[in-house]
Amino acid sequence: MKDKYKTKHVYVVELDKEVSERGYFKKQNPDYKQGDTCAYVGMTGTSPEERFSVHKSDSPKASKKVKRYGIQLMPEHYDHLNPMTWDEAVVVETELAEALRVMGYGVIQS
Repeated sequence: MKDKYKTKHVYVVELDKEVSERGYFKKQNPDYKQGDTCAYVGMTGTSPEERFSVHKSDSPKASKKVKRYGIQLMPEHYDHLNPMTWDEAVVVETELAEALRVMGYGVIQS
């Protein structure tokens, strides 16, 4: 067990649909239907809002994908899940990404 404290959060960022043209996106989403919502799912030790701010900044810790294509957080998909332990977040991040794909989203997972 990494830690017993519930200090981690999963989060979902809506991405510009332009990301669907990228090879890494197509590889992770072979069944994506053009025009459906695109999203990024990640986990963080800070709040989702703080993490999104870092992604949109010039920080070396920013995801280039979220910096370029990130539009906004989608708290309706994660607020009810947070906070959690690191072990829980590792599992929930993957499960959340798959659940969004089942809903028809194209998803990039960190």
